[in-house]
Amino acid sequence: MLLRDRPATNPEDPSVPPTPAPRTPLADFTLPGGVLTDDAFVRGDYTLSTRRGRPLVLAFYPGDDTPVCTKQLCSYSSGLDAFADTGAEVWGISPQSVDSHEAFARKHGLRMPLLADTDRSVAKAFGITAPGIGLRRAVFIVAPDGTLHWKHVSLLGATFQNTDTLTRELKALSAS
Repeated sequence: MLLRDRPATNPEDPSVPPTPAPRTPLADFTLPGGVLTDDAFVRGDYTLSTRRGRPLVLAFYPGDDTPVCTKQLCSYSSGLDAFADTGAEVWGISPQSVDSHEAFARKHGLRMPLLADTDRSVAKAFGITAPGIGLRRAVFIVAPDGTLHWKHVSLLGATFQNTDTLTRELKALSAS
């Protein structure tokens, strides 16, 4: 089941806003993170507004080095050329620290930026925090103008959207 059309408030936690609706501008954010390049993990701040002009995939995942998250991020990392062919970059976002992300990236050879939303403020702004599990597995495709193009929010998080699905949506974005 998808949470595409959420009510005005989250019934599980009324303080959590709904997920953004397609074609609405997304609030800017900055998170610390890093990306594995060759043998170095390059740390820095990642700001949504700096990506304007190109599409961006935001892949929220519950935890580093967990079975489904590892499979998801490894899939996206091995598909980076397909994302690049659409002009898009992929950012992985989870509540773990940048140190945890570095260990995760090194262990699995992940080559996309991994961002640390340790206080879950960005996950909350996107309406995907959840009691008990921290946050829901979710993917948001941001259009070059900073609006939401497409989203998928999982209730249970046992599966994820594959690279083919995401690149198909990115191609549809560039065709529109």
